[in-house]
Amino acid sequence: MRITIDEDRCCAAGQCVLAAPDVFDQRDDDGIVILLDAAPGPDQHAAVRDAAAACPAAAITVEE
Repeated sequence: MRITIDEDRCCAAGQCVLAAPDVFDQRDDDGIVILLDAAPGPDQHAAVRDAAAACPAAAITVEE
């Protein structure tokens, strides 16, 4: 699994952090997503898929 984010699309909703806090975080100044792990282990895959699905701006791309 590989994850990419489009910071320009991110609306700082934080749904990704709630779904996968070991993979995503948010910048303190504006809340834009920070990718902590671009290639998470299998134990995080379901949470990452949930995070991508919950993103209201579709700023997260997951490649299997």
